[in-house]
Amino acid sequence: MQYRQIGNTGVNASILGFGCMRLPVIDGKSNQIDMDKTGELFRHAYDQGVNYFDTAYVYHGETSEVALGQGVRDFRDKVNIATKLPPNRSQSQDDMERFLDTQLQRLQTDHIDFYLLHALNKNSWQRLDELKVTDFLNRALADGRIRHAAFSFHDDLATFKQIVAAFPWAFAQVQHNFIQTDYQAGSEGIAYAAERGLGIVVMEPLHGGDLARENPATQPIWDAFPQRRSPVAWALRYLWSQSSVSVVLSGMSTMAQLQENLALANDQALCTPLSDAEKQALAEARAALLARTRVPCTRCGYCMPCPHGVNIPGCFEHFNKSSVFNNPATAKFHYGIFVGKEKDASQCRNCGRCLPLCPQHIDIPAVLKQVAEELA
Repeated sequence: MQYRQIGNTGVNASILGFGCMRLPVIDGKSNQIDMDKTGELFRHAYDQGVNYFDTAYVYHGETSEVALGQGVRDFRDKVNIATKLPPNRSQSQDDMERFLDTQLQRLQTDHIDFYLLHALNKNSWQRLDELKVTDFLNRALADGRIRHAAFSFHDDLATFKQIVAAFPWAFAQVQHNFIQTDYQAGSEGIAYAAERGLGIVVMEPLHGGDLARENPATQPIWDAFPQRRSPVAWALRYLWSQSSVSVVLSGMSTMAQLQENLALANDQALCTPLSDAEKQALAEARAALLARTRVPCTRCGYCMPCPHGVNIPGCFEHFNKSSVFNNPATAKFHYGIFVGKEKDASQCRNCGRCLPLCPQHIDIPAVLKQVAEELA
């Protein structure tokens, strides 16, 4: 296992972090974690050098922290635990204190190594800032309940920079992979944070598993490269080649997934700077995937709000993912969860209000009709 220091913390973490959002479950029920299988995964990961485990208050219907606390109990002092405050449920500093104390109990520990504000965006950060969340963090740091404070992020670059500048964070946790180089914080945000001494922890390195599967758009590119690598290896190669990236999180629910990732994390060649040939291959793969985009939506939001409640950018996002990643089933599932019936394409009434507002000149009602037909 290879290790990197997280920002300026002095903590050396394994480059592979165990994400606890996709643990093995019983009968497909997310809130019923298979404790035996999970314990085996945690133990094997630890035995092979993984010392960073990431969870959150809400994962697996609020059972992930319990599973992690139980699973690493025998080697708690040898690993770093990261968990997260749920901003949407925190209406006061008293709430924050209560959540933290509950998390310490669930995790069977007297301290949390890295405590994150979860999934920050412009609105949630503004509300937490008004509640003086940094006062709460400073208290928890001072009394030792948390060792370091950090945040995970899902919004635009300007908001990211604002949050980075607001507090001496240990790291920023961002969604990043070779196809989403300019998504949310993006490569520019990563560089901005790293220049200010923050570590970078990456989530969704495989785009929710989409980049782990063979794809007819990218496989010929990988096959043509002199050195044979799996799609997973290419995705992790892109991230580990960046010295600013401290930890790459992977949600592993099977021993096979864990063993594949461990083997890659032990390959020192994957952590060297990219060669020109590798940069070219990754650029070609990214272009090949993006070429499968069916709607040129940039998510500018000028079409919003829709008078009938349609989440137009959200509908187009999942419509595009269906073709880009050659995975309609997953796109349908995420469309149902993240867009929802009340805001899906079926709510379009063809009023045409959005048409003159779109800078990309998309025939929005016509495309929404396709979305409704294909993703319903």
